[in-house]
Amino acid sequence: MIDDVTMVIRLALAVILGGIIGFERQHRGKMAGLRTHILVSLGSCLVAILSVNLYVGVQGLTNADPARLAAQVVSGIGFLGAGAIMKEGPTIKGLTTAASLWVVASVGLATGVGAISGAVATTVLVVLVLEVLPKIDKSYNVDTSITEQLTIKSLDKPGQIGQVGCCLGQLGVKILQINIEDGEPGIIFIPLAIHLLDKHQLDHIVVQLGKIDGVLAVKRTVH
Repeated sequence: MIDDVTMVIRLALAVILGGIIGFERQHRGKMAGLRTHILVSLGSCLVAILSVNLYVGVQGLTNADPARLAAQVVSGIGFLGAGAIMKEGPTIKGLTTAASLWVVASVGLATGVGAISGAVATTVLVVLVLEVLPKIDKSYNVDTSITEQLTIKSLDKPGQIGQVGCCLGQLGVKILQINIEDGEPGIIFIPLAIHLLDKHQLDHIVVQLGKIDGVLAVKRTVH
């Protein structure tokens, strides 16, 4: 049976470990940040503690499985992780944050059952993966291209996305993401992110996009 003092200590540790991972995510401006990761870790820790105490309370009286509650956390966290994943045009964002939520739930479970060394080690490794690997990846993948964001104001006509894509394709520009937003009646906005090999291409691209039938304006979005 886990006593009250040990319970409080483990819950506090779960808050700290979840907060460390959550702070890294929030620092990078991700949707699931400090509070979300803390709550996931804290809730998982409490479930693990309840699993142990409930099992001890009925041990020898039933064949209850103490892992059943914890198993529901591992599977249930997938719904929360799915909420952190967004599809924007051809790109998908939030996969790393969804994975960090799953890991932080495991950290909370480990803390709750007393596997403190594993929980601490996992937290350290997660932070190293999230902080160090992107820097290594950048150093070994030298990319001289430039990402620019544009917003196209257009009449609400069928096929405008296709026209934009065709124009950019002819110019050899890679589209990273594209979307449609409603404006005033009969008007739409098309925000898009593009990859350029040369920043001096941008002016020519804006001119060519402006020639598309129905396009009213093309502006560079500051980011």
